[in-house]
Amino acid sequence: MIHPASIQEVLDRCQIEEVVRDFVSLKRNGANLIGLCPFHNEKTPSFSVSPTRNIFKCFGCGKGGDSLGFIMEHENLTFPDAVRFLAQKYRIQLDETTPTETQLEDQKQLDSLYLVNAFAAKFFEKELWESDRGKQIGLTYLKHREFREDTIRQFQIGFAPESGRGFTDEAIKEGYSLELLQQLGLTNSAGRDFFSGRIMFPISNMSGKIIAFAGRVLASNTKTPKYINSPETEIYQKSKTLFGMHLARRAIQKENECILTEGYTDVMALQQAGIAPCVASSGTSLTRDQIRMIKRLTDNVLLLFDGDAAGVNAALRGMGLTLEEDLNVRVVLLPEGDDPDSFLRKSGANGFQEYLRDHAASIVEFELRQLLQEAGNDPIRRSGVITQIAGTIGKVRSPIKREPLVKACKALLQVDEEVLNFEINRQLRKDLEKSAKAIDFYEPSTIQVPEGPSGSLTLGDSPQERDIARILLLAGNQWMNPEREIRVADFILQNVTDVLEVFDHPLYKEVLELFLERAQNGKDFPESTFFLNHPQQEIKDLAIGFVFSPYVFSDNWEKRWDIFLTQKHPDENFVDDARKSLARFRLRKITRLIEENSKALRELGETHVRFAEHIKLHIKLKQIQMQLAEQTGTVVLG
Repeated sequence: MIHPASIQEVLDRCQIEEVVRDFVSLKRNGANLIGLCPFHNEKTPSFSVSPTRNIFKCFGCGKGGDSLGFIMEHENLTFPDAVRFLAQKYRIQLDETTPTETQLEDQKQLDSLYLVNAFAAKFFEKELWESDRGKQIGLTYLKHREFREDTIRQFQIGFAPESGRGFTDEAIKEGYSLELLQQLGLTNSAGRDFFSGRIMFPISNMSGKIIAFAGRVLASNTKTPKYINSPETEIYQKSKTLFGMHLARRAIQKENECILTEGYTDVMALQQAGIAPCVASSGTSLTRDQIRMIKRLTDNVLLLFDGDAAGVNAALRGMGLTLEEDLNVRVVLLPEGDDPDSFLRKSGANGFQEYLRDHAASIVEFELRQLLQEAGNDPIRRSGVITQIAGTIGKVRSPIKREPLVKACKALLQVDEEVLNFEINRQLRKDLEKSAKAIDFYEPSTIQVPEGPSGSLTLGDSPQERDIARILLLAGNQWMNPEREIRVADFILQNVTDVLEVFDHPLYKEVLELFLERAQNGKDFPESTFFLNHPQQEIKDLAIGFVFSPYVFSDNWEKRWDIFLTQKHPDENFVDDARKSLARFRLRKITRLIEENSKALRELGETHVRFAEHIKLHIKLKQIQMQLAEQTGTVVLG
């Protein structure tokens, strides 16, 4: 293990500007540097480097971090490998500490699983190329599918013999334990080979280590499943794995697109034809973990499916998840009767890519066409299509991205945009109400709300909570009143801890609790650099986002219009910033309490025994609301 002091030395000596300049062309922009992001293909400079804070941030793809984070992302390295990469580049001597016995045992266990799988892959490969049955059955099948020898070897394709115990006996002879063989699913509980008489497709993780196998039966008259897979283990979770990703990741980044197919041989055929950025979901519905794995490399996905009914259903599975994760997804259905492999052989690589360009449709348009085809001329079913497609569009987070989808659907449905937008907004409100009902309202300790007959408050205070978190992370340790030894964090904690339990956003609440714990334990409040290198990625990303605020004072105010700004930038004016943010935050919370109390008054009625208590509370809350409104310059209606 690398000693923490060595990691810190790497961070200190490997300045972000120097590291990034090896990969990105940067230009000076005030205190920062800007350039084109190496992680996506935007043509406008959205990539910013802060030499003073030693971090980077891209406002296009959202990635950010320090030198190690940049190298991890750019080179697809793990954290320890990124440390070693930079240490070697800048000739820094690393102090590698000895791991604990438990850590050693855990790592030894994982290494053993990888070693057994590596042995199995070599065994199956040797069977394919050297055994009579392997050559007669396995190689004949692969060559019939027109796979070249270099492709077969690149994917490490093998053959499992039909002997019943051939692999297991050989593995035990080489010193591998029966327990590990059974744990990996290579040997069954009876001590016999799990895979028998099948073409073997090794499944690798992102770094190329083999984590599992898929076996394809070749006999057409058998009742056994066409494919069987290894069971899930410590190193293999099917929902977090995409076949071929270790070979495709660099091409996906370079071309800023991922082609997603269903089968192992589809990936092999496409990569053999020079269409490199392709992976397979292995016949399963697309999962959130798989989507996020793709999103690390690109926001653009092309779903490629067979043109039959099963292909249509496969294209629609997991569709909502891709939209919720904010991916740009297009769908291509191949001609009926073809799969990617067969169609590629018919059309050739150029014809195949031309077909993809001509037939790709947004996933929303694709679903709409399918729904309209099913509805036919039935007016009732067609009206139901509007509701269904509005629900799909509503999963798209960005209103900007929704707009072209609405326009496309408007043309296909032949309805006004207002009709679609109304239905989308109706469903969004409905979903929001469901979310709100799932959260219990907790009454703040300083303002006791009498028990009313109904539910919870509406969500929506995250912007104010985010502002509180911003001030804490950037200026929490700054002096608010040096004479009385009050820091900004002290001031904020005194004013928000009574409403901590009604924070809507768990991350902003966690930031507040971090400062509260330090105050209660008599510890100093940390500087912003502490959070820029925080071990928890969400807090680290949050701090980086705050540092690289996209809003700056324009030079035109002085250069073009001769208007000289006397107002300090918020980073320098944190005392006033903290006061105003707190006032806005408390005004929003008090307004929520008033809304809840008003609802209780309406539902109780004037004859209820607790009506008077709610009236008193209402008067008190309104007084506080008016005071806060005056401080923030807010007009309160009603």
